[in-house]
Order: sequence, then C-alpha cells, then structure tokens
Amino acid sequence: MPELPEVEVVRRGLERHIVGASIDSVDILHPRAIRRHLPGAADLAGQLTGERIAGADRRGKYLWLVLEPSTVALVVHLGMSGQMLVQPPELPTEKHLRIRARLDSGLDLRFVDQRTFGGWALAPLVEVDGSLVPDSVAHIARDPLDPRFDLAATVKVVRGKHTEIKRVLLDQTVVSGIGNIYADEALWRAQIHGNRLTDRLTGPRIRAVLTAAQQVMREALTQGGTSFDALYVNVNGESGYFDRSLSAYGQEDRPCPRCGTAIRREKFMNRSSFSCPKCQPAPRRSPAR
Repeated sequence: MPELPEVEVVRRGLERHIVGASIDSVDILHPRAIRRHLPGAADLAGQLTGERIAGADRRGKYLWLVLEPSTVALVVHLGMSGQMLVQPPELPTEKHLRIRARLDSGLDLRFVDQRTFGGWALAPLVEVDGSLVPDSVAHIARDPLDPRFDLAATVKVVRGKHTEIKRVLLDQTVVSGIGNIYADEALWRAQIHGNRLTDRLTGPRIRAVLTAAQQVMREALTQGGTSFDALYVNVNGESGYFDRSLSAYGQEDRPCPRCGTAIRREKFMNRSSFSCPKCQPAPRRSPAR
C-alpha cells in the first residue's frame, strides 16, 4: 500500500497538472470504485460535473481534491493498487481503468485500480486543529512531514502507551503516513527493535525514531517514493526508485549496511518486519499480544 512519500508524489503531480481545471464529465466504469460514495455512481458523477478543482491536499496516506468553493472534497482511496493518472484523452484506456474524468484543460484524470480496493467518494470539509480536512479523515493524526507536526507532543503520546513501538508507528491516529516500509527503515536508523515497549523507551529514543521517520520519508520523496512493482506510479505513470536505498525492509539475508550482519525477517501483525539482529537486539521477553 502506498505510504506517505508515494501519496505525496501523487499529490504534487495532481497539484501541478489539474488544479484550476474544471470537470466536464465523469465516466464511472466499475461499481466498486465508488462503493464508499453511498448515494451511488449517478450522484457522484452529477456532483463532480462542472466543479472546479481548487486544490490537492493530503494527510498521511490520505489524499483528496478540494472542490470550489472549498466546502467539499473528493477523497481518493488508493488502496493497494490505485493510480491517479493525468493523460491526454487520445491515449488508449488502461486495462484496469475504473473512473475517467474529462477536464476542460483537455486532459483526462483517470483512476486505475487493478485490485479494486480503492475508489472515490465525496465528503464535506471540516476544521480539525486549524486545518480543513474531509470528515472521513478527521480522526487521522498529523504526519511527520506536516509543518504543524508537534514532535514533542507525539513523543509524549507514544511514551504514554504500553505497546510495541512499531505498532504505534503504524497507528494512524497517533502519527500518520508511516507504513510497514518506513517503520522498518526508521527503526533500523534509530537502532531500535520494533517489539520494544514504548513505555520502556526513553523520550530521546522515541524522538530518534520519529526523527528517523522524517528523514527517511524526505529522502524517499526525492526519489519518487518506493516502487516494488508497476502498481505504484506517479501521475505520469512513472515508478519511484527509493527501493534501491532501503537498508532493512525487504533485505532478508542481505548484510546490514551498518555492521554486516544478515538482516532478519520476522512476523508482525500479519505482515513482515525486517531488522538487524545485532544493531536492533530484540527484547528478552516477547510482550504479550
């Protein structure tokens, strides 16, 4: 699933290519792509037609287009394989095209989704902590790249919990945007095992993890995000290449870039965690789950 850097790459592309354009028409080609919009396909298409796109915003992994007069947003769920492509209309339609919006700029905005876990839905904008966000995103915390992200306050929240540090990093209500890839990379940089309990870590160590998450995601942004296959692409259909810079995630049995010990893969929350057994020693007792 795309994480913060990948979603931010898409947001920047949408901001560059479609903000200011109006929607001439909308074709919904698969019902699952609008299942979160409960009034249905005709309502979504009707409400979008004629609207001007005033902005492209994001919080964590959540992406939306602001529609003028900035009271409603088109929330875009990318799911596992969703793509927002900006294409000339004469280009052949993609095999897994689910929604196509014709813009008055002469371009298509196409939502392509092979696995159909993503989709579009309209939501009213509400004010949360001084920012306007869709009401469906109101419960999501600020992310580490948000200019208003409060590092000290987040450290305090994390320390107040009694759970594994990686579990907290993946909790989007505590800090958003971090998924499995960047959690493993941040923990590797901070030399902390993901199973360490948060209330047994010092404030400076938790701060080090969050700071590492900021750093690694900024670096990923400069390289277009992380692409392991053709499912994640930017609005022009291009893949990111930060996967070449990963130190821990997906590096099982490869030498740790810091000490040379083979990276280890472990099960965690129905997924995999990757860490260095020497640089990131596991706690002596596995915490109760």
